[in-house]
Amino acid sequence: MLKKILSISGRPGLFKLISYGKNLVIVEGLSDGKRIPAHSRDKIISLGDIAIYTSGDEVPLSKVLENVFNKFEGKQIDAQVSKTPDSLKKFFLEILPDYDQERVHNSDIKKLINWYNLLIAAGYTSFKDEEKEEGEAKEGEEATEADKKDEAADAK
Repeated sequence: MLKKILSISGRPGLFKLISYGKNLVIVEGLSDGKRIPAHSRDKIISLGDIAIYTSGDEVPLSKVLENVFNKFEGKQIDAQVSKTPDSLKKFFLEILPDYDQERVHNSDIKKLINWYNLLIAAGYTSFKDEEKEEGEAKEGEEATEADKKDEAADAK
């Protein structure tokens, strides 16, 4: 789901990918529904490609958004959370306790809160990476088929 949601530098808000062109993509604003072109010179980032730094491995944005969704029971986050730097850190420690406090800045946390509120307002309630889940399911099916072939070979 997050692979088709884009952030475009220099433009406020989030955008849904509609179609590809030769040197551009057509996107639709999540908040206003307007369709606009985003050119190849624009810095376009898919939310599915973003991860948060932690003390261990990076955590995909989809997992962080799921944590926020579960904590706030699918409701938008109150603006009071982002009033002070201390409240931002406290909020994010509750969401992702082992995040790297040196590499994840307050502006990153504010952006995450803003994106979460935009996604909830647009009706998005599932942040899991569907392509990854489908890939895992296919791998499981392939493993089952391989096991059946091995069993058939052993039976001979």
